Amino acid sequence: MKRFSFLLMAFVSLVLTSASFLCAQETDDGFVCIFNGKDLTGWKGDPNLWSVQDGAIVGQTNDSDKKITVNQALYYADDMEIGDFEIRFDYRISNWGNSGLYYRGWFLEEPEKFRMGGYQGDFDGAAQYSGIMYGEALRGILANLGTVSRVTPEGKIEAVSSFATADEIRKNVKIEDWNHYEISARGYVFVHKINGKVTSVFVDEDSDDVRRSKGILGWQLHVGEGGMKVEIKNIYLKKL
Repeated sequence: MKRFSFLLMAFVSLVLTSASFLCAQETDDGFVCIFNGKDLTGWKGDPNLWSVQDGAIVGQTNDSDKKITVNQALYYADDMEIGDFEIRFDYRISNWGNSGLYYRGWFLEEPEKFRMGGYQGDFDGAAQYSGIMYGEALRGILANLGTVSRVTPEGKIEAVSSFATADEIRKNVKIEDWNHYEISARGYVFVHKINGKVTSVFVDEDSDDVRRSKGILGWQLHVGEGGMKVEIKNIYLKKL
C-alpha cells in the first residue's frame, strides 16, 4: 500500500511538472503560453484584485473591500515592448462585467497605479461590446461589431464596410460561459475574433505620434457599481 501511494504521488508530480513544462513550450504553429496556470509569475497588478483560481487568472471587484474608482490593469511584465503579434485566450465574465485585453499599451500613471491606455480587444458580460476595437485614452470606440473601420491620416474615424450585423455576432458569444478570443496585430491592421468568427477589423492610418507600434499587454477591470468578475486562461502569444 505504501509503495502504491508513493508511485501515485510520483505520477501526479510528473504530470504537474510536465503540464508546467509543456505550457512554456512553443506549439506547432509558434504560439507560446504566457500564463503558467498556477500563479501570476510574469504578471503585475493589484494583488487585492487579481488572483489565480482553478487554472485561470481571476480579476474581481465589489463595492466594499475590492472597490475601484478607475479602471485597473494586470499587465504582462516579462515583455513590455510587443509589436506585431497574434494572441489566443479563453475568457468568462460575469453578466454585469466589462473587461478586455489592452495591447500596444502604456501606463497612464506610474506603473504601480496599474492604469493603462492602448488598443483594446473588448468583452463584456452582456456581449454588447464583445469583439469591438476600443482605444483606452486613444479615441474611444475605433471599430464596432461587424465593421471594418479606419482612422484617416487626419485623425477621423470612419467605417469602411460592414460584413455582419451586431446581432449576428452577439449570437455567437456565450453569456457567463467560456469564449475563445483571438487578436492579430500586423503593422497597423488589427483583427478581432470570438469563437472563430471575425467581430471587427481596424486599420490605423493616423500619424505616428498618435498610433502605437508596440507596447504592453494587460487585462482590464472596468470601474462600475456592484463589481465584476472576469476569468482568463489558456493565454498563448506568438510574436511576429
